[in-house]
Amino acid sequence: MDRKVVLITGTNSGFGWLTANSVAALGHKVYATMRDIDGKNADKAKALAQVQNITVLDVSLTDEKSVSDAFDKIISEEGRIDVLVNNAGISMFGVAESSTPADLQKIMDVNVTAPWRLMKLSLPYMRKQSEGLIINVSSGWGRFSAPFSTVYSASKFALEGLSEGLHYEVRPLGVDVAIIQPGAFPTEMSQKIQYGSDPSVSEGYQAIAQYPDKMFGAIGQMFETAKPNPQDVADAVVKLIGLPKGQRPLRTVVDPSTGEIIKDANDAVKAEYTKVLTAFGMKDLLV
Repeated sequence: MDRKVVLITGTNSGFGWLTANSVAALGHKVYATMRDIDGKNADKAKALAQVQNITVLDVSLTDEKSVSDAFDKIISEEGRIDVLVNNAGISMFGVAESSTPADLQKIMDVNVTAPWRLMKLSLPYMRKQSEGLIINVSSGWGRFSAPFSTVYSASKFALEGLSEGLHYEVRPLGVDVAIIQPGAFPTEMSQKIQYGSDPSVSEGYQAIAQYPDKMFGAIGQMFETAKPNPQDVADAVVKLIGLPKGQRPLRTVVDPSTGEIIKDANDAVKAEYTKVLTAFGMKDLLV
């Protein structure tokens, strides 16, 4: 197995923490990013840094200099970047109208602009190597926009849009772009849901006020029934890394509860997408 240099964002908990440990255990060199490693994440950073093959970097993904400095450090130490895993993200819940333009900008900065910033830094090296892998962690809500998760879904739709077009543009150059679509999992992210900052609109939504509780109740029941394991997402990343160049699927669904619905939607869109690219003279990019 070739040792790869892997950059993973959002490694202080959940999917990122598990992915960093899983990838490092295979002998790859992992650069794991998180914020505030001397403050609120000090204990987590110290624990992760003690794992063989992992270097922890203090990075604020919405700060361009912070990101570029960290990336430069990786290149100065390794001379290359083989895999980028854009895992970090934030969620937002509540009626869409309660989200202000500032709220929308905040979630787009973290869930869309930050991943793109790292993709832009990584791609020149990957193209030069004629080999590389970008994995963007999206969501099942990146295929469907769910009520009360509208703003979050919008950010994941945007991330999927960047990923899908890029997948076909860079694959002939030896670079793979892949999307992982997790369902609902009991991670710290699910416990840190943010809400729109304009509660003044709530009175106008009393007619549907019971539905958010119904949604959370259904998710809780799914957790009890399906017992989703966040390690499955880390395993999906490991599998993608291990597949041969050019054979990695664009989308991988990781969802024991409602995943078949997402898979069916992906397959249906892919069939029509193939027709569109063929009609516009881009059939060769599909191979």
